[in-house]
Amino acid sequence: MNAVTLPENTNLEQHDPGHIPVMLAEVLSALAPRDGGRYLDGTFGGGGYARAILRAADCALWAIDRDPDALARGTQLAEAFRRPDGASRLHMLGGTFGDMQALTKDAAPFDGIVLDIGVSSYQIDQAERGFSFRNDGPLDMRMSQSGPSAADLVNDSREEELADIIYHYGEDRLSRRIARAIVQARTEAPIETTGRLAEIVRSVVRPDRSGIDPATRTFQALRIAVNDELGELQRAMEQAPALLAPGGKLVVVTFHSLEDRLVKRAMAQAAGRVSRPSRYEPMTDMREQSAFRLAHSKPIAASETEARTNPRARSAKLRTLIRLDPNASYRGQTL
Repeated sequence: MNAVTLPENTNLEQHDPGHIPVMLAEVLSALAPRDGGRYLDGTFGGGGYARAILRAADCALWAIDRDPDALARGTQLAEAFRRPDGASRLHMLGGTFGDMQALTKDAAPFDGIVLDIGVSSYQIDQAERGFSFRNDGPLDMRMSQSGPSAADLVNDSREEELADIIYHYGEDRLSRRIARAIVQARTEAPIETTGRLAEIVRSVVRPDRSGIDPATRTFQALRIAVNDELGELQRAMEQAPALLAPGGKLVVVTFHSLEDRLVKRAMAQAAGRVSRPSRYEPMTDMREQSAFRLAHSKPIAASETEARTNPRARSAKLRTLIRLDPNASYRGQTL
């Protein structure tokens, strides 16, 4: 991966103290922002990537988020990046990154697109948003702050549906036991807070050697289901490559295996890396026909230092897809 040289006044630590962007240096190195470039941050969140990209080069950035709070933060950030003529270099778009093609039709193509999949630090830290059991709060988890909440899902779904959600999105082998406990508990009173749900899960699942709270997988599963996170990611991966300019890069940071597998498969398909159905059949090599290449064959992980200081970074994986530029050399890249 080619390193990007940042301006002297760029400080990677100058981020909002309420949000610590994961693998920021690696993301900037992958994107290599340049003056005059056009970039898209499909998951604005706390604005950590957006702020760093705008500081790294005199470029324009479009950013998408469904969370009204994030859009408000973006509107404030846009004021800090106004040009002398009054026009801002940051353009906020309300919506989901799975609709990026429709949202950015007047701005594409882009020299780089970045996606940070998952929940932002702001959402986790606000107990009233209901994303975490760290502090008791209403069982909400809606990134858009509209539509059915996690409480609706927990209290209205059939036991089999809950078990499937926890198994498929939380990858929890004890999903049926957890679903049974939830259904039993809600007969006594509706489950309306994060603290009560966490206690219900803990009552039937013992802590394991990892030290991870037994309720973690259930909360992850409900959050993914409430926000259709995998559906959004699938749609984004289908649309993003076509929005890249020649030489443009799609950089995606994931935080669990479900996301990473989806991104890995989509990028491999875009790059023409088609696996043969059987090891006894010859592989059809379509790489020469593809307009895309993988920047690296394996995902990049966070540094040991970052993993120690930022727990969110421990499971992070970064993958990059490049749209080929017929006039550029790709020595050192994975072809």
